[in-house]
Amino acid sequence: METKLALVLFAVIGTTLAGSAVTALLSLNMDSGREILLGGLGGFLLAAPISWLVARKMTHLLG
Repeated sequence: METKLALVLFAVIGTTLAGSAVTALLSLNMDSGREILLGGLGGFLLAAPISWLVARKMTHLLG
């Protein structure tokens, strides 16, 4: 159950963090393709442990 929830959360959290990272880079005038790609990838990779932690916390709180 926890794994399925983590995968669903990863889809939401990953796109949110990647989009936020890209938006932050664009606001700092870092608009080269490499910087945007690395920022989006970094946000997406950061979402994996966050999704797992949120799913674990949710399953413990809900039963």
